[in-house]
Amino acid sequence: MFRLLGWKLIRKGERAISDQVLIQKVKSGNDHAFRLLVEKYRNDLFRTIYAVLRDQKEAEDAAQEVFIKIYTSLSQYDNQGFKTWMTRIAVNHAIDVKRKRELRREDIMDLEEATAWRTQKESIETELIFKERLTRVREKLHELPENYRHVIYDFYIAEKTYQQIAEEQNVQVKTIETKLYRARNWMRKHWKEDDFS
Repeated sequence: MFRLLGWKLIRKGERAISDQVLIQKVKSGNDHAFRLLVEKYRNDLFRTIYAVLRDQKEAEDAAQEVFIKIYTSLSQYDNQGFKTWMTRIAVNHAIDVKRKRELRREDIMDLEEATAWRTQKESIETELIFKERLTRVREKLHELPENYRHVIYDFYIAEKTYQQIAEEQNVQVKTIETKLYRARNWMRKHWKEDDFS
């Protein structure tokens, strides 16, 4: 049985010999001989790499990198079965690529988790500060002048909006804003607090 390799017709059993001839030519500086090796093995190599990476684009990129590695490592090749030697390089490279991809994914996940944790921590701290302020307001509510007491209670403790308070008191929202502004000023002045805004 015969198959076509580049421009030569070779017998099926002569693959190792023709590989050796091509390798010797590459070692002697014949780049065309290396192109013939690439043509001969690129599908096998791609399938090997794809089996590890399971990603078309990554496998294509990795195959190119593997052929560069093979080209630069040919001086170390010692006639131990070219396809086996080449496949070992391909598998090792594909595993490295996969490992790096997983590390990148872990780094991204770690970053997302850290960001989520920081956000959660900040929201817990904000909530604690708010609860602390609320406790202080509750404790001192009786000290407030009568005309500020209801608006502070409604806003800070009942957590009503300006609009809700205004509707309940049958006044304009601007009136509630003014009352809250004056109440906060009173609190800062009398309680030495600057965190009730």
